[in-house]
Amino acid sequence: MTDLTSQIARTKRKRGASAGLVFALAALVVLIVLAAAFVALVLWPRWPATSVAPDAPALPITIGGVLFNVPPGAVRVAMQRRPGAQERLDLAFLWPSLEPPDPNARPAPSEGMPPIDRLFITIEPQASALTPSDRVRTIYPRYLAETQYEGPDGLKVIPFREGSPYRGEDLFFDPTAQPGFVTRCSRPANGTPGICLYERRIDTADVTIRFPSEWLTGWRALATGIDSLMLRLKPSN
Repeated sequence: MTDLTSQIARTKRKRGASAGLVFALAALVVLIVLAAAFVALVLWPRWPATSVAPDAPALPITIGGVLFNVPPGAVRVAMQRRPGAQERLDLAFLWPSLEPPDPNARPAPSEGMPPIDRLFITIEPQASALTPSDRVRTIYPRYLAETQYEGPDGLKVIPFREGSPYRGEDLFFDPTAQPGFVTRCSRPANGTPGICLYERRIDTADVTIRFPSEWLTGWRALATGIDSLMLRLKPSN
C-alpha cells in the first residue's frame, strides 16, 4: 500500500512538471506572437490617405515650413497629391500655357524622342544657408573657364572647365542685370536635349525648375512665365 501511494505521488509530480512545462512553452509562444505583432505594427508602411483627384481645387501643401497652393493636376507623384506637410514636391506645368497637364492626354506618335512641352519643378526644404544667387557669385566662378561667348537672345555663356563638378555644362546669364536671369545647362548629346536648371529660394524652401535648353531662345518670356507661376504657387503676403 505504501509503495502504491509513493507511485501515485511520483506520477502526480511528473504530471505537475509536465503541465508546468507546457504552460511555460505556451506563454513563450504567446510572447513571441505579441512581439512579432508589435514589430509588424511599428514597421509596416503607413500609406497616406487616398490621393486627391487631379481636377480638384488647389491643395495647401507645406514644404520646409513654407505653404504653397498647388493644383493637384500638376503633382507628378500621386502619393504627393494630398494637403499637409511633405518632404518633397514634384510638379509639371505645360509651356507656354503654364497649366497642369491633362492626365488623360496621350503623346502623339513620333519618330525618336518626343519634344519636351513642360516645365518640371521640384520643391524641397532649404538644404543649406547658401542661396542660389550666393552659389552663382561664390561657387560657380571657381569652376568656370576663361572663355565667354554670345548666347541666344543677348545671353552670355561661360562653359564650366573639364574636370570640375559641372563638366559638360554651361552657365547662361543676362549681362544687363545683376542679379538677373542665370541658369546652368547641360549640353545636348547623342540625341538627348540639353536641360537647364533654374533655381530659386522662397523663404526656407528651395525650388528647382528644369526645362530644355532650346527654350533659351525666348528666355525673357520664360523668365516672366516662371515669375508668374511662382506667384501662383506662393502668393505674396
